Amino acid sequence: MTLEVIVIAAIRIAGSLPVLRWPLLGGLLAILVDLGDLLLMGVLDLGGVPDYQSLDKWLDQFTLALFLIVALRWTRPARTISIALYTYRLVGFVLFELTGERALLLLFPNVFEFWFILVAAVGDDRVARWSRGRLAASLLVLTLLKEIQEWALHGARLFDSISALEAIDLVWRRLTGQ
Repeated sequence: MTLEVIVIAAIRIAGSLPVLRWPLLGGLLAILVDLGDLLLMGVLDLGGVPDYQSLDKWLDQFTLALFLIVALRWTRPARTISIALYTYRLVGFVLFELTGERALLLLFPNVFEFWFILVAAVGDDRVARWSRGRLAASLLVLTLLKEIQEWALHGARLFDSISALEAIDLVWRRLTGQ
């Protein structure tokens, strides 16, 4: 294990802990820190990250477990849906670890993360009053959004050939017209 892996893991773990105190802001912070590890890999030179996909998915499991701890305090149906979505992604994670096949992540999208943010934002007490149709529609939209993200990352691998720093530079140039 390289020092770079240790630094990235420590930052990801520390960035996930606030969710236990502040579900919405802590959840958003955890997601931002997760996105930031690619940036860290671009600027750190501490031995590299031999298997980034596996490291990322293990660290995701830590974050998702913290999200689940919070979600277990929620009322139904938010709690029940959270458990189901967490378990579904966990199955996908285990299969990914056994095979290394990134396409499995498309079959087992991390909808739990988006669901968690939604419930943290609106409140589990309000979700408890939603009709089955509204719950289904919400889950459908979240699943579609997550599938687009998973496809871009793991299906089309749109970001495999560009570093985080290059992506930031590209966005900056587009925004500033350079």
